[in-house]
Amino acid sequence: MPIGGGAKRGRPAASRPRAAPSQPPGFVESQVADPRLVEERRRQIVGAAVKLFSAHGYYTTTIQQIAREAGISTGLVYQYFRDKDDLLLLALMQVLESYEKEIPRALEDVGNPVARLCHALATYCSVVDRMPDATVLTYRSSKSLRAERRVLLMEGEARTNRLLEACIRECIETGHMRPANEHLLAYSHVMFCHAWALKHWALAKRYTLKRYVAEGLALLVEPFLTDKGREVFLALQR
Repeated sequence: MPIGGGAKRGRPAASRPRAAPSQPPGFVESQVADPRLVEERRRQIVGAAVKLFSAHGYYTTTIQQIAREAGISTGLVYQYFRDKDDLLLLALMQVLESYEKEIPRALEDVGNPVARLCHALATYCSVVDRMPDATVLTYRSSKSLRAERRVLLMEGEARTNRLLEACIRECIETGHMRPANEHLLAYSHVMFCHAWALKHWALAKRYTLKRYVAEGLALLVEPFLTDKGREVFLALQR
């Protein structure tokens, strides 16, 4: 399918600020001195973009609408982002970066391999619960990004999956889990976590997030455990 949605609307391309080479993809070098204010403004704009992309679709949403939703001028959006593609990229990258930051942080003081895997999945689900629109947007709109941007997302997803694969591998190596395909099992865990956002309309009618995580652990972790691992798992449940 074609990348992009035809000609972009808004300011002429020649008048848009160019990102500095030192900036990550999706950023325009800001003239604001306080980095906290810059980060706050970017979050504000990205949050408005996610809301509108989710409600109306990527192609039909304009920069002008995003600016209006964020309560700022269109020109101010262009002080932080070059175009709509940048906004979509940053919206999707925020989700992946949250996994990469929060999962390792949740495991810092957790020693047992089974407990680490359970904590990793619970943390993953909590990020999805906090960012459901952006999670769904990853499935709906990632193909709207330019090809090189999609590569960045795939690389970020692979890094996140490796966090779960490492937890599974540790369980296997320590005898808490029987040998399994770590790669496929990790993807099963990822899809379970994402389903909380993708099928929230149905799941939230029957489960709280805590119950959903507990049921998922019983389906996707416990059956693979050895007697040694199941003993730890049951202790965690208690």
